[in-house]
Amino acid sequence: MTNILKTLCLVPSLLLAMQSQAQTTPEHTLTGNLGLVSDYRFRGISQTWRQPAIQGGLDYAHSSGAYAGVWASSVSGNSYNNGAGLELDLYGGYKIALRPDLTLDLGALAYLYPGARLNSAPGVATREKYDNLDVYVGLSSGAFSAKLSVAASDYFGLNSTSAGYAYFSSLAARGASKGSSYLDLNYRFDLGAGINLDTHLGRLSVRHYGELSYTDLKLGLSKEVGGFILGAALVATDAKRDYYQAGNSAGQDAKRLGRATLVLSAARTF
Repeated sequence: MTNILKTLCLVPSLLLAMQSQAQTTPEHTLTGNLGLVSDYRFRGISQTWRQPAIQGGLDYAHSSGAYAGVWASSVSGNSYNNGAGLELDLYGGYKIALRPDLTLDLGALAYLYPGARLNSAPGVATREKYDNLDVYVGLSSGAFSAKLSVAASDYFGLNSTSAGYAYFSSLAARGASKGSSYLDLNYRFDLGAGINLDTHLGRLSVRHYGELSYTDLKLGLSKEVGGFILGAALVATDAKRDYYQAGNSAGQDAKRLGRATLVLSAARTF
């Protein structure tokens, strides 16, 4: 009986705490971001032929945990032929607080490249698209986060039809690449004075085309200066150069897209 009375005495305090949290947490949140990078690296691979990119997006979040967003970046026509030089990402999902320090994230992300089609030879367009759909599950706790993404479509257009020309060197036709996965591990260290050290380790596993699988890593420093987040990151992969290259419109002057580089960035959130 004593324990029951103690519990009942705590109820008003709990209700006041919940009411206070409800008052301070907005039901709807909309944020935007805009940035410049010296090289747009996706899973360690340059999407801009090792050239700069402009990027930006909008994110909506509901107090229930539901969220949705759109993000865009310029990309190189040497990697995404016949298109608008644009990547457009649409995503949505739901975040669930399993514990106060542990969050589960479930969602889907569509990578779209308006108008882009794979070339079977320089200047020879096919009907195969680069578009890709991922479903993912993630966990985050404090400064650590992990996410597993699985392709619900052929991995950026790779299948038996396109295997001979989807990458710099031809591949044998081995069926669909649906089910390819990417494991993304991240940890942020607070170094003090507003400086953060971000660490990342990723592993891509391409189904039926194992020679395309690789590991990537990133070590980056960032600091907010005058409302802008300035960053510098070392990005590297062990991706095979025979496949991860791109030439110009004539198929010449090929650049290795997975080579180690320093990426500089400046971004602002509003």
